[in-house]
Amino acid sequence: MQGMDRLLELQGLDSTADRLLARRRVLESGGELATARAHASAAEAAHGELQLALSELDRDQSKIEHEVDSLAQKASAEEKRLYDGSIVNAKELESLQREIENLKRRRADREDELLALMERRETLEADANAAEKTSMEVRSESERIEVAGQGELSEIGVQLTASIAVREALTPLFDPELLELYEDIRSQKKGIGAAALVDGVCGGCHEKLSAMELDKLKKTQGVKRCEYCRRILIG
Repeated sequence: MQGMDRLLELQGLDSTADRLLARRRVLESGGELATARAHASAAEAAHGELQLALSELDRDQSKIEHEVDSLAQKASAEEKRLYDGSIVNAKELESLQREIENLKRRRADREDELLALMERRETLEADANAAEKTSMEVRSESERIEVAGQGELSEIGVQLTASIAVREALTPLFDPELLELYEDIRSQKKGIGAAALVDGVCGGCHEKLSAMELDKLKKTQGVKRCEYCRRILIG
């Protein structure tokens, strides 16, 4: 039958076109880019939250530093009064000493809080720096996917145009009935209408044909079909 020897060539062209079309649908749907952008947005949000936490810690640190300074000044002023001779009453001096001790104790407590806060800030700052790096990397990857996708779509268009041109030049070489059968099978069998028969195995369904069937195919003059998947066999 006319064109039988080039049916696998046609199948190759059609399979390539199917893959290109499937890939184009994926790219045009924007799924990959949407996922990349979502990851980038999540990374940026995580970095933003850490930055806000750092700002809050900075405010707390500034507040505590101010309190420590204020307590130190108060304690210093009271100590000056204690020793400048302005107070001679024993009870007043005892009360002032207790007040100075209280101020110093409060100052020490706040300094401990300040130290803990500074240690926490150091850890948080390291996390924020790491999050910023991750955010920049993920955003860069998102932009790369977008640019690459646009380039790939363009390349797919070129390849499809070339494949269609070759197919249009090839199809007149086939017997119309064979071409119709091939197209009908291809529509039912996931795009594969013809397959090579290699060592008794169908390249379409990958089943090994029986010895009786292989002998029958050798004697067949027309179109050979797989006994399992009914695809056209070449070989």
